[in-house]
Amino acid sequence: MIRKAFKMKLFPNKVQEYTQRHNPIWPELEDTLKKHGVTNYSIFLDSDTDTLFGYAEIESEEKWNAIAETTICKKWWAYMADLMETHDDNSPVSKELNSVFYMS
Repeated sequence: MIRKAFKMKLFPNKVQEYTQRHNPIWPELEDTLKKHGVTNYSIFLDSDTDTLFGYAEIESEEKWNAIAETTICKKWWAYMADLMETHDDNSPVSKELNSVFYMS
C-alpha cells in the first residue's frame, strides 16, 4: 500500500458547492477508484486559504495514474472545473506532498 497526499486549490466561495458535489460522489466514479486500488480516500479543507488536502491509499502508481484515462474521471473533472484551478484538460492543478512523518 502506498500513502499518497496532495493539495489542490478551490476558487473563492466554492466550498459549499464542492462539498455538495462530493456528497455523495457518483457511484460509477467510486467504483472506478476502488477497482483501481484506491482505499481510504479523504479530502480536507483549509478554509483560510481554500486549499484542499487529499489523502489516499493506493495499490500502485500505475493503477492510480490509469484513473485519469477513464471516461468517468474525465467527466468528473469537467463537472468540477468551474470550482477549482484546473489544467486545459480540466484535470485539477495538484501538488503532490512528500511524507515527513508517519506513525502506524
